[in-house]
Amino acid sequence: MAPVLFRTLLAFVALYAFLRGSDDARKIAVICVLGTVLTHLAWSPLPERFAGLEAGVLLVDLLVFAGFLWVALRSDRFWPLWIAGLQLTTILGHVLKIINVDLFSRAYGAALMFWSYPIVVILAVGTWRGVRRARYARRAAPI
Repeated sequence: MAPVLFRTLLAFVALYAFLRGSDDARKIAVICVLGTVLTHLAWSPLPERFAGLEAGVLLVDLLVFAGFLWVALRSDRFWPLWIAGLQLTTILGHVLKIINVDLFSRAYGAALMFWSYPIVVILAVGTWRGVRRARYARRAAPI
């Protein structure tokens, strides 16, 4: 159920960002969608998943972090930096697995997936606030 819920939430938020969002929101949405697809392709087979380091997923997570950080460092808004920070927290889950190979597989899996939801929520809120800010700026502009 959780993957279906996450993918549905991501689809709606990404569509909102594409249709109404700023350039930053659209870039973050593209990175989120591509990261989700690539992560799905990188998972180990289900019986082996999270038993060891998910090296393919680590590579995807590093690329997604680099993308988020790239957007955040060029943005005039603060919310992309929050997203990059949460993605960095996801990478720390991989680091914990590298340090302790015996890390319980469910804890490792939860550490990798947990921050995906707040990232999508921050994208939604950042897009919504950008839409409000633009609407207010149009109304407040002198004639």
